Amino acid sequence: MTPALVPPPAPAPGTRARLGAWAELLRVSALFTVPGDALAGAAASGAGTSRTTALAVGCSLCLYEAGMALNDWADRAEDAAERPHRPLPSGRITAPAALLAASALTAAGLALAARAGRPALLLASALAGTVWAYDLRLKHTPWGPLAMGAARGLDVLLGAAAQPGARTRTALAAAGALTAHTTAVTAVSRHEVRGGSTSAPLAALAASTALGAALVRGALGRTRNTPRTGHSAPVPPAPPAGRVAAAAPGPPGTTLAAALAAGYALSAGRPFLHAALNPSPQLTGRAVGGGIRAMIPLQGALAARTGALGAALATAALAPLAKALSRRVNPT
Repeated sequence: MTPALVPPPAPAPGTRARLGAWAELLRVSALFTVPGDALAGAAASGAGTSRTTALAVGCSLCLYEAGMALNDWADRAEDAAERPHRPLPSGRITAPAALLAASALTAAGLALAARAGRPALLLASALAGTVWAYDLRLKHTPWGPLAMGAARGLDVLLGAAAQPGARTRTALAAAGALTAHTTAVTAVSRHEVRGGSTSAPLAALAASTALGAALVRGALGRTRNTPRTGHSAPVPPAPPAGRVAAAAPGPPGTTLAAALAAGYALSAGRPFLHAALNPSPQLTGRAVGGGIRAMIPLQGALAARTGALGAALATAALAPLAKALSRRVNPT
C-alpha cells in the first residue's frame, strides 16, 4: 500500500509574523526595481550580459536590502513618533537585529562584487559607502536626495563594470538618467509623512516628463536616421510602379525603447501630478511608491535603446510583480 502523502507543516503563526516583519523592514516589493540597474548598465557597456551580470545583480540586491535595514535602524527614534507601526518601533524586530542584517548584507554584496572582478568591487565599495553615508548622515541634509540618486547611478555603473572588457564610461548616460529620477523621487519622499509640498512633486513631474520625452525622441530619432558610418548611405532602388516602398526598419529595440520610455513618463507623471494638485500625505506616499516602481520601465527603456531586447523585456516583466506585491508590502 502506498503511504499517504503528508503535507509539510504550515509555519507557526509566530514564524509567519516574523517573516512578515522582515519583509516589511526590507521593503521586498521594491526589490523588483533593483535588477534593472545592473541590466541597463551591462547593456550600455557594450559588452552585453554574462555570468558576472548575475553577480552584479546579487550585489545590488544585497546592498539595497542593507540600505533598507540600516534606514530603519537609523530612523528608529523618529519612526517611534511618526510611524509606530513599523517593525522596529513596534518591537517586531529588534534594533540590534536590524543593524546586524545591514552589516551582513553589505558584506555579502561586497563578496559577490569581488567575484565579478576588481572594477566591480571598486564600484560596489563606493555604492556601499554612499548607502551607509546616506542612512547615517546625509538623509536629513540638503544633500540627501542627491546622495540617494548617486547610489542608483553607481548601481548602474556597477552593472557595467562587472562585464569583462566593458567600457564603463559608455554607461554614464544611463547612470545619469537613474540618478536624476531617483533624486526627484527622494525629494518627494521627504514630505511623505506630513504632506504639504507642491513644489517637490511638481519638480519630479517636470523631471520625469523631460526624461521620458528625451528617451522617446532619442529612440524615434534612431529609427529615422541612417547609421553614421562616415560614408553616404546607399540609395535603394526605386520600387516598381504601383508599389509603395516599405519603411526602412530602425535599429533593434527602438520601438520597444520608445514604448517603455512613454510608459515610464506616464507611470511616474500621473502620481506626481496628483500629489502636486493635492499634497496630502496619502497622495504624496502614492507618488513616492509610483516613482519607485516607475524605475522599471525606465531601466527597460535604457536597455532597449542599446539593442539589448532580452534585458529590456526581462526588466519590464518585473513591473506587474512589483505592483502586485506593493499592495501587500509598502515599498516605502
